[in-house]
Amino acid sequence: MALTYSDIAPHKKAFVFELDDVLYPAKDYYYQIYYLFANLLEYTELNNAARTTEVMINTYTKEGEEKVFDKIVAELGVDEKYRKNLDIMLLTARLPLKLLLFKNMLELMQEVVTDRKKLFIVTNGNPQQQLNKMRQVEWHGLESYLTCYFTEETLPKPEPDALHLLMKEHGLERRDLVMIGGGETDSLCAEACGIDYISATQVI
Repeated sequence: MALTYSDIAPHKKAFVFELDDVLYPAKDYYYQIYYLFANLLEYTELNNAARTTEVMINTYTKEGEEKVFDKIVAELGVDEKYRKNLDIMLLTARLPLKLLLFKNMLELMQEVVTDRKKLFIVTNGNPQQQLNKMRQVEWHGLESYLTCYFTEETLPKPEPDALHLLMKEHGLERRDLVMIGGGETDSLCAEACGIDYISATQVI
């Protein structure tokens, strides 16, 4: 069922979002890192950057991010010593282009702020990497209204510990919150915490 901001219960005081593939397409971050890394390899090892980028993106799409470096070792003969370089880039790299929010999420968050309600990001993953992503999103001024919780600092979702901490620190009750997430992990987390859940795919 498609939902707009006005369809969501008016008594909600706070909206909780995951970051990756909920607020923006996660691939937009990884593809730019792969481009940068491939160009590093071309400079240092004379590997063809376009081919390296192609293999990395195809592997990410078909097999997942954790398989990418192993694939370029196997297919392109990349030296294992460069794994550390890729790991560092994934945590700290400055991207050539800003990460753009999904249009429906940008509009939803703008309505939340206009209605003087709270915005939170509760995100799984390496806190340094997630923070690096957030620093490079084009927030359109929303960044000053966002409060972020990194679940690795408590327990990763679907465990609800970060949500419990959020509610305690901001004086909120379960009925005040709605979580907008991207899959089973978020859905289970909301269920474990006893808060309402909406899939990001439902928001228009």
